[in-house]
Amino acid sequence: MKEYLNGANPYMPLWEHVPDGEPRVFEYNGEKRVYVYGSHDIEKTQYCGRNQVVWSAPVDDLTDWTCHGVCYTATDNSVLYAPDVVQKGDTFYLYAAEACGSRIMVASSKNPAGPFENPVKTDLGFDPGVLVDDDGRVYAFWGFCGCYCGELNDDMATIKEGTYHAHPMGHSPWQDVDDGHLDPNDAFFEASSPRKVMGKYVYIYSKRYYTPVHELGVYTHNNGFLSYKYSDSPLEGYKPGGDISFNGGEILRNSDGTGEMTYRWGNNHGSIAEINGKWYIFYHRHTGTDEFARQAMLEPVDVAMDKNGKIYIGDITYVNGEPVSSKPVEMTSQGAHINGMDAYKLISAGYACHLRGGNSQAYIKPVYELDDNISAPIVNITDGTVAGYRYIQFGTIAPKTVTAELTALQDVTVSVRLDTHDGRIVATMNLKTGDIEATADLTTGIIGKHAVYFEFKSDSTEQLAEFSRFTFDR
Repeated sequence: MKEYLNGANPYMPLWEHVPDGEPRVFEYNGEKRVYVYGSHDIEKTQYCGRNQVVWSAPVDDLTDWTCHGVCYTATDNSVLYAPDVVQKGDTFYLYAAEACGSRIMVASSKNPAGPFENPVKTDLGFDPGVLVDDDGRVYAFWGFCGCYCGELNDDMATIKEGTYHAHPMGHSPWQDVDDGHLDPNDAFFEASSPRKVMGKYVYIYSKRYYTPVHELGVYTHNNGFLSYKYSDSPLEGYKPGGDISFNGGEILRNSDGTGEMTYRWGNNHGSIAEINGKWYIFYHRHTGTDEFARQAMLEPVDVAMDKNGKIYIGDITYVNGEPVSSKPVEMTSQGAHINGMDAYKLISAGYACHLRGGNSQAYIKPVYELDDNISAPIVNITDGTVAGYRYIQFGTIAPKTVTAELTALQDVTVSVRLDTHDGRIVATMNLKTGDIEATADLTTGIIGKHAVYFEFKSDSTEQLAEFSRFTFDR
């Protein structure tokens, strides 16, 4: 029996749905690990859930994640929105957003995995983010369509007198109200996350675009981005930075410079972390047909500062060794498998980062059975649907065959394309209604790292198949 691939993108098991993840590197009992605290999409018909769980991974292997279980339950069993956790001294503080984010509690633990106990109501608001500075001072940020910040007192709950700041940056409109702080081009939406980078204060947040971004395929309002601004001061003076992450999938480039998204975007939340000398952006994507089954994702990012002190985060362009611009890093299937997913393991169809085409939108069906080898299938596949995976590692010896596990609901032809969605066809499978698996010979040798796409074609206008997993063999 082949081994299942785990720890790709999403990096948690496919049955887990943890969005809004704030990564933190903590050392506990002599071991450094990356801890992720996020909402928990278990309500299924609305955002989030009534408990919060903790996952962690060793800093030298971000494909190996462990669940530490429930770390916090709301004081009134209400739904919990996005949290944050920081360490001060030997104590870890969880900022829990109870009652759908309308009441922020702070609870504490001596263990970064919790449980977090003795909750106290804070002065903070929606989507709290907290920064413990190098000198021990603590700053808090929060807000929805309007951002706010201040320095915390030693109780880690209340705002120090005289430090409260409203609107350190412009924001997006809400219910057509103009409070004089709107910014139509660089609009704060939600998801405050302060970080310290190269001596600068970096404010990461979810931006809502109100102007088109044609090169990324954005033509209407869109808040699938994680963006940033930076400052020399923690509570004010933030300057424009750029966009780090976008959850709209692979972006296809048109000849006129415009782009096309290949994945259904949705709200975004997360942050950056430096892990073993390398920076990553943690964010989330959407599965299903709504926004209630989100999954944790990560990508490596580049971080640099130019001679004028400007911070660049994302996919950076350099000229003569100097950073001059940055753009969002691509959304991939590989995540922390930076050399590509192992082609010879069983790969879930649910790792797709490209899902477009057809006469109806195909989507990844959420799964909840607690089985690390479960596959999240792609469903609602119709004629012309393409599912893409960036990237897969074939090694130095070329495979001979490819096998796809899928349920054919109609007669369907599946073409396997290499490198691009319309790239050369390297294998073709013809399935009859009722077939559940197909194997095809590869028509060319493939070695190294490549993107792989499965294209579904049929004369039928009905749903064609449910795609479960695939693998290659030498």
